[in-house]
Amino acid sequence: MNNENKKIKIPRVKMPEQPAGDRIKNFKEVELGLSEHQAVEESLRCLQCKKPICIDGCPVEIDIKSFIKLISEKEHKKALDKIREKNALPAICGRVCPQEDQCEKKCVLGIKNDPVAIGKLERFVSDFGEKEKKDKNKLEKSTHTSGDIVIKTAVIGAGPAGLTCAGELAKLGYEVTIFEALHKAGGVLIYGIPEFRLPKSVVEREIEYVKSMGVEIILNSVIGKTLTVDELMDKYRYKSVFVATGAGLPYFMDIPGENLNGVYSANEYLTRSNLMKAYIFPNWDTPIKKARKVAVIGGGNVALDSARTAKRLGAENVYLIYRRGEAEMPARIEEIHHAKAEGIEMIFLANPVEIIGENGWVKKIRCIKMELGEIDSSGRRRPVPLKGSEHDIEVEVVVMAIGQGPNPLLTSSIPGLKLNKKGNIEADEAGRTNKKGVFAGGDIVSGAATVILAMGAGRVAAHCMDEYIKTGSWL
Repeated sequence: MNNENKKIKIPRVKMPEQPAGDRIKNFKEVELGLSEHQAVEESLRCLQCKKPICIDGCPVEIDIKSFIKLISEKEHKKALDKIREKNALPAICGRVCPQEDQCEKKCVLGIKNDPVAIGKLERFVSDFGEKEKKDKNKLEKSTHTSGDIVIKTAVIGAGPAGLTCAGELAKLGYEVTIFEALHKAGGVLIYGIPEFRLPKSVVEREIEYVKSMGVEIILNSVIGKTLTVDELMDKYRYKSVFVATGAGLPYFMDIPGENLNGVYSANEYLTRSNLMKAYIFPNWDTPIKKARKVAVIGGGNVALDSARTAKRLGAENVYLIYRRGEAEMPARIEEIHHAKAEGIEMIFLANPVEIIGENGWVKKIRCIKMELGEIDSSGRRRPVPLKGSEHDIEVEVVVMAIGQGPNPLLTSSIPGLKLNKKGNIEADEAGRTNKKGVFAGGDIVSGAATVILAMGAGRVAAHCMDEYIKTGSWL
């Protein structure tokens, strides 16, 4: 049997995880990580292709083949260094990126067998590196100057796009300042994704790594109110600005009863639980309504995060109400699997038409059954309501997780900035806007998308900002 056949015969590693019955009672991480033995065994499955097309599936272009080879040789520190050449946040990406639709989808081994567990290996390397880390030395970096003055660049928003852009700019030698509106850096990583999927200690250590590169992060700074982008560039001499404020404005359905007590946007529900630690109230100040019966509206990862959070807060029945079928859900397959195992009750082909209250509080949610019609602009079959199929479900809390858009607070403060009809900033593939020196990327441009796509946008923009600063050339 040749070496390639041996690799194919090795079964894909199964990530250890907390049993469902245990994990719904705590907010600890569901997946427990690979042991060194498991990681090395999995790395040996990699075919080490001459033309590794898995890299084509990675928005930040990690040298996947090389870092996996280093794991197989037990050179874990070198493997982490290899990843960090392109990705400043590997512990985060290894946990929340949809590898099954990106790098692993391109894996040649996956044509007839299970693809290499690239994401789980990335997580292993970053976690192993943290355990091994002994020194706190800052990274060496060059410095761009204009005469005797260091060239300054600004990033607005400390989410995945902003952190990535800042890290790349620091590596390129610029003085970088991130302005963050909240009291903690991390953006959606810190306020949106629950502890059981992405521990906040992991986010904080990745942020510390970015800071170790020389990046300054100024918190509680709402650009558009405390300062404007024009002031950053004209008064404070930042040569270029990258806007990465995400998509933090929640959408609602505009149905009767959405103003009742007990109705949350997913943004508020998850922010209260994650950033404001409502799940351990009263040890922390911010409360959250706990209920026996909770309805979550939507079919994406945010909806699943909300539903699984409600379960951990003690709900006996959590209904995920989605207007299409399971096959059309945009959430990760892995997260759907976890939610089902935890007892989330999925109600497909149903859509809310009214929230019914009593004494100002949610009492029921009225839904109508749907059927799938012709394919729409999303590439999925369009849900069509069935007349006369309305029915009520008793609930005490409703969480709207149907998407979010750009907050206009910043964009409205930038004169002449071109926006699309949804309020997102218009930018080209390099992140250039129509305003000279101002770049943008991540959800503020694309609309709500994945962490890794935002990071990819941040990385591209940083290198284009470098080119702009050096040449002065624009559109």
